[in-house]
Amino acid sequence: MKKLLTIILSLPVLAALGQEPDPSMTDRLIKDRALTEIQESLERKTKTIDSTVTALDMRLNSLDQAIVTSRDVQDKAEKLVERIQALEMRQSAMEENEQTIFQANYQSAIVNLVYMDREIKPLILFNTTQGLFSMLSEIGNPMKYPEYKEWFSGFSTYVEREKSREPTLNVLSNLLTLTGDLSRGAPLAGPLTQTMFSGINMYINSMGKGRTDLRNQAERMYIITAKLGQFTHDKNLIEHEWENITKELKEMQALFDSVLINNLAMLKLNRNEFHRNFSNEYDANKRIRYLASLSDIAARKVSDEINSNPKEWKEVIYYQMMDIQALKVSFGRLTMRISENISRYSSLIGKYKNDPDIGKNVMAMESKLQELMNTFESTFSPLEYISAATRMYKVN
Repeated sequence: MKKLLTIILSLPVLAALGQEPDPSMTDRLIKDRALTEIQESLERKTKTIDSTVTALDMRLNSLDQAIVTSRDVQDKAEKLVERIQALEMRQSAMEENEQTIFQANYQSAIVNLVYMDREIKPLILFNTTQGLFSMLSEIGNPMKYPEYKEWFSGFSTYVEREKSREPTLNVLSNLLTLTGDLSRGAPLAGPLTQTMFSGINMYINSMGKGRTDLRNQAERMYIITAKLGQFTHDKNLIEHEWENITKELKEMQALFDSVLINNLAMLKLNRNEFHRNFSNEYDANKRIRYLASLSDIAARKVSDEINSNPKEWKEVIYYQMMDIQALKVSFGRLTMRISENISRYSSLIGKYKNDPDIGKNVMAMESKLQELMNTFESTFSPLEYISAATRMYKVN
């Protein structure tokens, strides 16, 4: 059964981008800072290129008019040469703009990729560590209810005394042993619940008419057994989804490792050095500096591909960018599934919190669950993450 941990990840006050890096800066702030700097650099470069293209367009219009109105053949020829030169300069500027955008996009892809390691790890921790929902399991433990615990002592004595004569009670005794014994906190779930009903019914019928109090108590425990069994059943239906989520999370980790290895190889970077200088580095200043060097290397990789493979350079970079974007979108969707599954516990609590027998214990979990939901949303922000992933590249 999957168990979750409530992890509280707080964010410090956002530091201005122009300030010296604060060693306490969170990963999200460092990543946002790096992406912002890439975007600002791109905007400066494209603004300069746009000005050049605009000036050349004006020059071309002027030359076109001059060629049409000129009556001097030599002058027309000279202006045609100038026009060809201007067109070549314009084409060169457009190619430079395309290269600049590709460089910025691949830089953004690399920054997002390397930070996914620091995004996946807390999600794995969240998904596998015992925490709040193990407390929900305790609600289904009948021994957490003093009245039930007191009654069960007499009932279990009856089961052990009569099991040699009653096959159903013998089965119940064996099931209690296999599941860990209710007296030690075993949950009411699966075949045990139905057999418990049969055993309690036989226990009630074994009492004489003069034992009204004991009969009433047993009938009441019958009802509580049914409620706890149904609560555990409903909870287990929700928790089954964690198995699928855990499987997908492991697959995502493997896919991330593959994409990371491919890109580090493309950039001719040693993986062990990468982990030492970034993944396992706790000093925010050092991570920022290493991230800046990665960004520069990514930009040079685009330039190198253009120079060495001028006709098909886009393909090499493009497919890596698409793999990284698909990975981030998948991660966002997985966090959305986790968020939705956490929300299903709200319906579970709502269903049982007003029950006169188990409602008090259920209601006690309501505020803790709300706190967990708020923490998860603020930490992983699924909708925001998916939106950012689908818009992570500038389109030329």
